[in-house]
Amino acid sequence: MSKEEAKPAPRPAYSMTGYATTQSATEDGLAFTLTFKSVNHRFLDLNLRLPSDCDAVELLLRRLIKENVKRGHIDVTLYLERRAKEQVQAVQVNHDLLSSLVRAFQDAAKAHHFNVEPDLHELLRIPGVLSTEAPVAPEVPRSAGLETAVAALAPPLLEQLNQVRGSEGAVLVDELRASMVRLRALAEQCAEIRMNAREIHFERLRSRVTELLRAAEDSSMEAGERGIQLSDQRLLAEAALLVERSDIEEELVRLRAHIQSFTEMLDAGGELGKRLDFLLQELNREANTMLSKTSGGDPSLGLKLTTLGLEMKTEIERAREQVQNLE
Repeated sequence: MSKEEAKPAPRPAYSMTGYATTQSATEDGLAFTLTFKSVNHRFLDLNLRLPSDCDAVELLLRRLIKENVKRGHIDVTLYLERRAKEQVQAVQVNHDLLSSLVRAFQDAAKAHHFNVEPDLHELLRIPGVLSTEAPVAPEVPRSAGLETAVAALAPPLLEQLNQVRGSEGAVLVDELRASMVRLRALAEQCAEIRMNAREIHFERLRSRVTELLRAAEDSSMEAGERGIQLSDQRLLAEAALLVERSDIEEELVRLRAHIQSFTEMLDAGGELGKRLDFLLQELNREANTMLSKTSGGDPSLGLKLTTLGLEMKTEIERAREQVQNLE
């Protein structure tokens, strides 16, 4: 077996955003809807909305989710559906009021010599005689098969959720890989400018030191003193130190190394969010250090390096926004 054949396949990189829902029913006919919804979170945070007396179902769902999801805020909703035919609309007659109204009608008719009987239809229309309550939904009957039905339905539904998260995660990985390509290109532009800036800075420094030494010697000769003695080795050492302080070679080396590590992590897949976020912090630190060194040397080259450094920081920040969505 070749090394390429033995190399393990990359693990999927999951986004922390996803949604999945399904409907089913128990063997005794109790219909229910189960929904999984996930959003970004620093850790694994479970929020289960279940009917009362569903402790066994809750334990089952918590265990299943913890085995398959590593990070994110997960909302789980189990809704037990009530059938319309089970809804009851209660209508009540206020018999005491109705009797009082009938007696009052009869007394009035007798007192005024009217030979009429009360109309029940009209009496029932009088406010207070009839009272209609809102539809009353009876308690949903507990089903002995609910836990079994949810246990059978939850794993494929969670797999569906992870498929959604995986699809979005693949898109994020592609975007982050493209971001690293752009960041590497910016680093190479900085490296090219650095080569020119180093030579220019060294020549300017040597010219400036020579000018200062000449001025010092002229001043000493006018004063009748011995000229300043400064060895070439000492001069070169001091010049090299000043050039080194404004050189960005080390930052570029670390930038390239971090970009390479970032890309390798993307290729490996798996739980990437926190590790990539840490690596982006290191990239941002190198970019900041590089920017702090661009003030010396040739102003035009320093300005170019500053512009590239700011573009790098913008690219790094854009990548961090994407990484916040990865598990």
